[in-house]
Amino acid sequence: MGSVSLKIGDGTARFRGASLCSSAVNVLMLFSVITTNLFALYAFTSSPKNQAHPTEHTQKNISFISEQVSLIIREIESSQKKLSQMEKEILGYESVDLSRPNTASELKLFLQRHQLPLGKDSKTGITEMVASVGHSCEKSMDLLSQYMTYKVSGACPDDWSLAQRLILRGCEPLPRRRCFAKTVPKVGLHPFPISLWKPVSDKIMSWSGLGCKNFDCLNSKKLGKDCVGCFDLANGYENQRFIKARGKNDFLIDDVLALGSGGTRIGFDIGGGSGTFAARMAERNVTVVTATLNADAPINEFIAARGLFPLYLSLDHRFPFYDNVFDIVHAASGLDVGGRPEKLEFLMFDMDRVLRAGGLFWLDNFYCATEDKKKALTRLIERFGYKKLKWVVGEKADAAGPGKSEVYVSAVLQKPVRV
Repeated sequence: MGSVSLKIGDGTARFRGASLCSSAVNVLMLFSVITTNLFALYAFTSSPKNQAHPTEHTQKNISFISEQVSLIIREIESSQKKLSQMEKEILGYESVDLSRPNTASELKLFLQRHQLPLGKDSKTGITEMVASVGHSCEKSMDLLSQYMTYKVSGACPDDWSLAQRLILRGCEPLPRRRCFAKTVPKVGLHPFPISLWKPVSDKIMSWSGLGCKNFDCLNSKKLGKDCVGCFDLANGYENQRFIKARGKNDFLIDDVLALGSGGTRIGFDIGGGSGTFAARMAERNVTVVTATLNADAPINEFIAARGLFPLYLSLDHRFPFYDNVFDIVHAASGLDVGGRPEKLEFLMFDMDRVLRAGGLFWLDNFYCATEDKKKALTRLIERFGYKKLKWVVGEKADAAGPGKSEVYVSAVLQKPVRV
């Protein structure tokens, strides 16, 4: 029931191994064949008491065998259905049902299984190639079929917002499409490193599906706790972030880097706003990947226009990196995924997985809505055994009203060596 990913050319193929349920069905079918043959042997070798009508006796035997075979076939079909349902319950999801009406033909073609040309692979046990698509896509088949409806080799529909809706519903990764994505001329891009702080032109962004159609509009809105005027690189606070503190929760980037051991070369920013953390690190010759969706703004395009590396990925998706590769992981309030506490646990364990031993986890102004949430976060972090290099709990004025305050936690933690 497991799967193995294999890079082929510029694509990824997924292979499914022979499942436990498939083996059980094979054993059941073998048993059925043996039983059927025993019935046949008994029927044709047994001596009838009345030899007067041999033809009638033979017909009765044939009828009896047919009934038994039909019964066995029904039992096999029933067992297959039960085993299939058991497998789905064990895996925790339903497989994508392509027999539904109005299912896009391109979706059926993409999800079609392909048997290995040489049969079962002796090393991995895989028997077929299976397309990689998020299992939660089953819950959004109407939207998925809409997404996969297009003209082959033509222009893709301008539907990035539809794709993001599917991703936010857990339909990730999305299936590939055989159409050409809309292009926007990128005229006037600045060379690196000038691009880090030069204002980005409205004309080289795609504004379809967004309420705002320019950066002036975006800078007048609060897109999140980590993105207030975050597209204004010339004025405001964005060009002061990480080098000038506004409060005790704001750590300076050079102070944090001085706490690291073994050097800092590559990092990962989770929910990194407009990419300013990655820009500050780039000034210090540190490469940072910024994971973010387009939250009411062309964030990924903006980060790329600054000469930085955006990763279009939801926080429900397993980070597509190998274990122990990053020297530093930075996360702010974007780490707050909401929902059950287990959801944050899964995210934290995945973050810990990609951070190397001795690496730094920088929790930057994480908003704690309640005292219970702060305690839960503290207990969760303590489970990892990180060394607390910095730990600050502070309050900030709440913009929602005078006299109110919000609690934020900032910390720099060092991952231990585990044996």
